[in-house]
This record gives sequence, structure tokens and C-alpha cells, in this order.
Amino acid sequence: MTAIIGSIAVLAAFISAAALAVRGFLAMRDPSVDARESLKWPVFGVVAGALVAMSVLEIAILMDDFSIEYIANNSASTTPTLFKVAAGWAALEGSIVLWGLVLAIFVYTVYRQVARREEADQLGAGALAVLGLITFFFFGLMLTVSNPFRVCVEIANVGCFEGSNLPWADSISAFEGRGPNALLQNHILMAVHPPMLYFGYVGMSVPYAFAMAALMLGMSGSQWLQRTRAWTLVAWGFLTVGIVLGGWWSYEVLGWGGYWAWDPVENASFLPWLIATAFLHSAVVQQRRGMLQAWNFVLVISTFSLTILGTFLTRSGVIVSVHSFTQSPIGPALLWFLMIILVASFGLFVARIHVVASSPRLDSLASREGVFLLNNLLLTVFAIVVLVGTLYPMFLEAFGGAEVGVGRPFFDRMAIPISIALLLATANGPVTPYRSAKGSVVWERLRTPLQLALAGAALGVVLGNRSPILVIGTVAATFLMFVILRNLYVAARKVARKREMALPAAVLHVTRNDAGYWGGQFSHFGIALLAFGIVFSANLTVEREITLVPGETGTVAGYDITYLEPFSRTEPHRTVRGAAIEVSRGGDVLSYEEPRLNTYNNSSQAVATPAVYESLKGDVYLSLRSLNPDTVVLGVFWFPFIWLVWVGGLIAGVAVLWSRLVRKPTRDNVPVAQAVGDER
Repeated sequence: MTAIIGSIAVLAAFISAAALAVRGFLAMRDPSVDARESLKWPVFGVVAGALVAMSVLEIAILMDDFSIEYIANNSASTTPTLFKVAAGWAALEGSIVLWGLVLAIFVYTVYRQVARREEADQLGAGALAVLGLITFFFFGLMLTVSNPFRVCVEIANVGCFEGSNLPWADSISAFEGRGPNALLQNHILMAVHPPMLYFGYVGMSVPYAFAMAALMLGMSGSQWLQRTRAWTLVAWGFLTVGIVLGGWWSYEVLGWGGYWAWDPVENASFLPWLIATAFLHSAVVQQRRGMLQAWNFVLVISTFSLTILGTFLTRSGVIVSVHSFTQSPIGPALLWFLMIILVASFGLFVARIHVVASSPRLDSLASREGVFLLNNLLLTVFAIVVLVGTLYPMFLEAFGGAEVGVGRPFFDRMAIPISIALLLATANGPVTPYRSAKGSVVWERLRTPLQLALAGAALGVVLGNRSPILVIGTVAATFLMFVILRNLYVAARKVARKREMALPAAVLHVTRNDAGYWGGQFSHFGIALLAFGIVFSANLTVEREITLVPGETGTVAGYDITYLEPFSRTEPHRTVRGAAIEVSRGGDVLSYEEPRLNTYNNSSQAVATPAVYESLKGDVYLSLRSLNPDTVVLGVFWFPFIWLVWVGGLIAGVAVLWSRLVRKPTRDNVPVAQAVGDER
């Protein structure tokens, strides 16, 4: 019965998506059609189908319904409840169900915007039509090559051996499920990281849909940008948080001591983030000055296409990665979908280029528009580097048969100078006037932050930190932070004087009344903190491998690591073996840690899980290399200030989401650009 209900829900959403696409295009072409009434039931059908499908799948997982192939092969009766819930999206078919649910949520929010408008909304109807086509494709996957409700018709010793797409087929319930992948059931971030990424990925379909509708209507100008600004910011914020949580999960779970390895699937999420960041900035230029119209269409098409590319890389099985799913027939379907998107989108863009190509010329490179152009150039080059480094080995293997790896040295060598240039460009943007900037004006705004940044770097050199990358990275990140703090201080001081209020109250007033601007600035501040964390942890890391017997102590980076004893315990879903470790410094015990080996039920392979002692100074990271009756071999890392990576990245994403929550335009707003003497 569960499979039948779930399949009917998917079919209902599939049919509703087709109706949404057809009716949306009709309403776009004919302004006399009432889009609110015409599209209401297709939208509700998509939402209801997606909600029921996800709910039925989760309920079946929690009830251990092993008559469904997906559940028998990806959950178990002993799996903890949290990871049972996460099993709903931990494997291929379930992840597509969650994708469909998130897509349905965005479809509904777009419809709500269309329904609130009193006049005929051809642009909104066209956007819903495009979203209907995207939804049609993903629910079509659920009905065919990625069916989460396949019933088990032949059981294995554990799990299901063979399934059927026919929900009414005679099903057999497996005696026990295989359980989730071992790496996906030993940290809480597994329950959070994928949904964040999905909201970021799927959210990018909204600006894409509006852009395609604008092109089909031959509509120039910034209306489609204004309509989609909120969705773009929300999607970017979720994508940022999702990427950071993914790095944190990798750091806490995989045991190799890092958080970013330029893995192809990591790159697959980073690529749309880079282009979406460029789009956010260039959209500001178009809305402010009417420039970069054609370029914004290219960026939004590229962003959405890269989300589909990322989905293909993750779910096709063409790459081997801890992040990817097993090989599946969904790969060719996603690849064809990507090809159709590229050909149709850029074909439509070329057909309408005469409408969107005309825009005002740049008055001067020494202007805020010029800084935004530099920002876009750097982000685009960065994305091209990552794209080439990610796809080149796959193309070479596909067409030449040779297996070549593009490793971390290549990416680091290219990424470091681009990232530093981006930090400097980001710092210059807010203080550079539009149209044309006088050098004396810009220098007055940059002088103090630059002096403070150089002073901080000089102090670091005096204290012995003389790595060129460390010094330059510190200067760039500090410079950006002080530019933002100076702007906030100047704006708050002027408001405080005008309204006769205390400076802290003025800061709150300024940020709340220009939340859109300050959300972006706080996001930049978070990026600067993240840069600090990367620079410090990458250049000041201490790493040693030590072998200890019980009672013996080794010293790494001033910390005493004492091996107390081995331990072993049995939990409902796994067996745990590990080493009890005491971490101390100067005779003071700081923490007791347990790096361990976890062996999960129905899996013979032990998974090493590190232990981390965290402090404001940094992390002592203990990775279990081997555990014998008499000795333990530990990989011990000292990562100074690595917490800045997580805090900075989360601030960057959350600040943008915050700006959407508190944004309340009022008549007495004092624009921040005016308060700091900028030109608007």
C-alpha cells in the first residue's frame, strides 16, 4: 500500500507539472488568461504530490517497511532515528524525492507572488511554465530510472536483491535492511548538509525561469531581476551554508585532517556558487545603471546549468567520490537534460540578443561598475579553472583511455592568487562611487583600513610568521574587514548625530534600515573570517604521526597526548573500538578524546572516525591510523584558528538570509551609501 500511495503521489505531481507548463505558456502568450486561477490547481497538485511522496517515504523508513527496495537497501531496524530520517535523502532515489519537494516549495512561492499581483502577469506565468518543465523532468525521473517506491520482489540475505517499478507487483519484505552507508550515519551534519545544498541548488531555478520568460517575451530591463532578487539571495545563502557544513562534515568524519580536497563533487557545488556570486554582483549594476543586461542572462543560465552538471556528477557514477552515489541509469537522463538546457537557453538568448544587448556604456573603469566588472572577471576565471580541472580528467579518460588526475597542487596554485585578488576587489567595491571615482576620495576611505592591515601583517612577521602567502592573505582579509568596519562606523556615527542616539543603537538602526546592503557587507565580513581560517590553518598546521603504548605520552605543538587504554563497546547499530586519549598542556588536563573505529551492522569494513579537541586557539585533531593490542598509531594535527572557517562561512550565508528576514523599507531610512558619503 505504501508503494502505491507514493507512486500515485509522484504521478499526480508529474501530471500537474505538465499542466503547469502548458497553462503557464498559454497565460504568458495571452494576457487575458487569469494566471491566478489557471495555474492554481496545477501548482497545488505539484505541492501536494511532492509532500505526500516525501512523507510516505519517511514514514515507511521509520516503520522499517523493507518491502520497498530503497528502504531495504538504505535503512535498517537498528539505524538511529535521526539517520533513518536522513536515509530519506542519503541515497540516489530518495535524494531526487527531496529535490522534488524543494522544487515544489519554490514553485509555490513563485505562484504566491503571481497571485498577489492584480494585473496580468505574463512574466510570472512564463516563469511558472519553465518551472513546470523542470518539475516535469524530475518527477519523470521518479517514475522511471530513479523510482523510490520500487517494490522488492527478490530478497537477499540482507536487503533487497531485485525490485519492480510496478507498485502493485507481489512484493516480499526483506528480513533486515542493509542500513545507510557507514560514512553517512556517524555525524549529525549528514541530516543537515544535503537539504541545505538542495535549497541552494534548486533555488537557482527560479531566477533562471524568470530569465527564460523574459527572453521569450522579448523583455529588456531589470524587471525580472527585481522579481527574483529575494530568491537568488536565499538560494545563495543556503548554498553557502550547505558548502560550509559539507566541509565541516568532511573534517569531523573522514579523518584525513582537512575539509576541502578539490574533490570533483565538492567542485560541483562550488562552481554554481562562484557564478551565482558573480550574478548577484552584476545584477546590482544592471538595476543601478542598466548595464550588463546580456551578461546577466549568460550568468543565470550558466548558474542553473552548473547545478544540473553538479547533479549529474554526483548521481551518474562517472566519478568515484565519498560524496557521489553509485552508478545509475539516471546519468544519461541528466546529461541529456543538461544538453537540452544549454542548447535551448543559449539558443533563445542568441535569438533575443538584439533586445538585451543594448545598455549604457561604462563611464570609467575607476568606478564601482569597474570594480564589479573586475569582481565578475575574477569569479568567472575562477569558475573556468575549477571546471577545467574537474572535467579534463574525465574527458581524457572518455576519449583517450588515459587516467589522469588533476590534484590539489593545481587547484591551490590557481585559486590562491585569484582569491586574494577577490578579497581586495571586494574591499574596494563599497567605497568606490558609481560612474567615476576620484582617487583622493577612494584613498581617504581606504587609507586607515590599509594602514591597519599592513600593521597587523608587520606584527605577524615580527612574531615569526613569514610565509609570503600567510602575510599577503592576512593583509587582504584584514583590509576587507577594516573597510567594512569603517563604513559601519561612519554610517552609524552620522545617524547617531542626526537622531541623538547612542552609537550601538545607531548601528542597529543603520543595519536594520538598510538590511539589503548590510547583509551583503556582513557576508563579505564572513568571507574575510573564512579567509583567515584558511590562511592560518593551511600555513601554520603542525602534523605528526606518533606510536604509543598505554601510559605513554607524545608531544605535538606543545600539547601532551597520552594514550590511556584501548576500549571496545557494542551499540545497537555498530561496534566501536578505539583509544582513550588524554589531551593536556603544561600539566593541565584539557580533554579526554576517543578516536575510534566503527564497524556498522551488515558491513564488515571498519570506518575510522577522528576525535577533535576544539578551542579558540585551534583544534587538536586525532586520527586513528592503527590500533593493536599493545600500541596505537595516531595522526595528530594542530590546526590554529580553524574554527574561523566554519564561523566565517556560516556568517557569509546566514547574513544574506538575515537581510531578507529583517528588510523593512521605511520612509525615514538613511541609505548607507549616503551616510558614508557615497554617490547614488
